[in-house]
Amino acid sequence: MPEIQPARVNFSRKGPTLVVSLEGDWLVKQALPGVEGVEKELKDGSTKALTFDTAKLGRWDSGLLAFLVASSDLCKQLQIEFETDSLPEGVRKLIRLSEAVPEKEDARRQEQPASLFHSVGEVALQAQSGVYNAMGFIGETALAGVNMLRARAQFRWPDMFVVMQEVGPEALGVVALINFLVGVILAFVGAVQLRQFGASIYVADLVAIGTVREMGALMTGIILSGRTGAAFAAQLGTMKVNEEIDAFKTFGISPIEFLVLPRILALVLMMPLLVIFADAIALFGGYVVSVSMLDVTSVEYFNRTVDAITLSSFMLGVVKGAFFGLLVALTGCLRGIQCGNNAAAVGQATTSAVVTGITWIIASDGVFAVLTNALNI
Repeated sequence: MPEIQPARVNFSRKGPTLVVSLEGDWLVKQALPGVEGVEKELKDGSTKALTFDTAKLGRWDSGLLAFLVASSDLCKQLQIEFETDSLPEGVRKLIRLSEAVPEKEDARRQEQPASLFHSVGEVALQAQSGVYNAMGFIGETALAGVNMLRARAQFRWPDMFVVMQEVGPEALGVVALINFLVGVILAFVGAVQLRQFGASIYVADLVAIGTVREMGALMTGIILSGRTGAAFAAQLGTMKVNEEIDAFKTFGISPIEFLVLPRILALVLMMPLLVIFADAIALFGGYVVSVSMLDVTSVEYFNRTVDAITLSSFMLGVVKGAFFGLLVALTGCLRGIQCGNNAAAVGQATTSAVVTGITWIIASDGVFAVLTNALNI
């Protein structure tokens, strides 16, 4: 195949006639000149006709036709004669064919901006569909759990142990780092205020209660939502794109029981342990600040911490951690199962899993706060 020559346009004049020289190969697959140059030349006010010089014209396709039709439209607007005698015979026939049947006035679709009620309705329908799909997914997951308890689920324990390794021990590093910093921040915030009253010793109480009841479970849930929830969505979404989930269904294997259930159980079982680990690390962060900057001894900090932490507060944090783990696993697996069939959809599912997981974690933490206050826990 000969090398493609770039398409070029040159202009010259023969009295009141503008001559457009078409050179090179006019093919759609390469960059073609626009009609801006023609329009500029035609608007000088002295042009009465437009003609073409095709002596150096090479190969052409619909790209040339689009240029010529656009030039013809400009000539009609400016009432300038459009001459096609110098064009190849095939081009002239196609131009005559395009002009044989004029476009109907109502043939072109005019996009109308959606009204406010239409937009609200679309949002409501999308929300209804999302809630319906989520409830259906939760119901299928619950039935899969019942089948597992009855030893009838298509479920492999080794798969769950692998997932537990991924969501538990492999997440200790980032959980430790974030919660250590949270403990340090809580200690500094308490120290700034309590030091004014000579009550720096109560920094230990603040760090202990805030960590065990709220921050340990909350921060661990948010960390795992960005780490594990996104991983679940990406894994299942990629399997959806590769049609592996459809293959499971073809062989009579339930994707919910085989893929989703191990991930949910692994995260629900590991989250309480991660929360206990996070509490210990955050308390250590508060200890470092208190001992090094607030003149609090190690014994005093330890005694105040033990006195501040009650069994109900400790268990509240553990229960919240397990519930947050359930939310993270459900949202991650749901978005993965709902993923589309292309690479962009996998990214969208991953982003949606993280955003939805964090949103529900914070919202449910607020509900826990209201309930525990009402129950005096």
